[in-house]
Amino acid sequence: MRAAILRDHKLVIDDVDEPVPGPGQVLVETLACGICGSDLHFIQHAGKGGDEVESPFDPTRDLVMGHEFTVRVVELGDGVENVAEGDIVVSMPAMVTPEGMAPIGYSHDFPGGYSERMLLMAAICLKVPAGLSASHAALTEPLAVGRHTVNLAKITQGEGAIVLGCGPIGLAIISALSLDGVEPIIAADFSRKRRELAGEMGAHEVVDPKSEPAADAWARVAGVREPVIFEAVGVPGMIDQAMRMAPRSGRVIVAGACMEPDTITPIVGIRNELTIQFALGYTPEEFSATLDTIAAGKIDAAKLITDEVGLDDVPKAFDMLAHPDEHVKIIVTPNARSSSGT
Repeated sequence: MRAAILRDHKLVIDDVDEPVPGPGQVLVETLACGICGSDLHFIQHAGKGGDEVESPFDPTRDLVMGHEFTVRVVELGDGVENVAEGDIVVSMPAMVTPEGMAPIGYSHDFPGGYSERMLLMAAICLKVPAGLSASHAALTEPLAVGRHTVNLAKITQGEGAIVLGCGPIGLAIISALSLDGVEPIIAADFSRKRRELAGEMGAHEVVDPKSEPAADAWARVAGVREPVIFEAVGVPGMIDQAMRMAPRSGRVIVAGACMEPDTITPIVGIRNELTIQFALGYTPEEFSATLDTIAAGKIDAAKLITDEVGLDDVPKAFDMLAHPDEHVKIIVTPNARSSSGT
């Protein structure tokens, strides 16, 4: 089968072995898979020396990424009863092995969604509600990250939010905040397109940091309310910047996937007795609830998708995502041989 392979820190299209489902597993064909910002960071930083990224990744071996997917079941392993051939499903990107959990899309043994077919654990597959498109259902994974991040924040009445970064995860956070009725929500991003989307997803005030710092916008809009700060950029310096915005006894929630060493100024946190909470993934309940939320139309998933590409155009799509004024979320359709590529 064909796949987009990370090889020598570059994406190439090549053939890989067809996976065979074992007991409790299903073989699926990938209908849609979103490109995650962490995949872009991973290509740049993983395995390039140092201790920045602790993972079983071996840069001398091929890797097939892709962990935001909708798939169709094509073959059942022994003992599978909860799904049938032909079912369209989503799943958390994980497999159970004798050695523990393996992350689909970041494991050499379990190719991800940038491939024509892949293996999943049947027990955690969720059937996609009728009428929900594969591309929209594929956003369950990143939107669940936003839901989990907001849940961790435990925002109380009278608190609002500042979201730094309006990429897919920042937009997912804004969406979850909006669904919870949090206000005001101040969002900041250098990209005009992403600022526009932030407003459409529920931000009450959106600023370009070059023109107005998010902290100044908060002071202008929120009055005496106090913000919870969400860092969703994932580059060095952002955590320190977020700490400097936080009020006394405030909270900084870090969802940006920075894969480089970073530096903070501890006295800033000490002086204001800040709490810094790092967010990763979601619970099974949050993942399932997010799929239901998308299917119910409570989140306009279509707004987040700026292009769809076939497998051959995955390397080009990664290059396109380096220009945030043009794209937010690109969906890969591995079993379609052509794409718009716009």
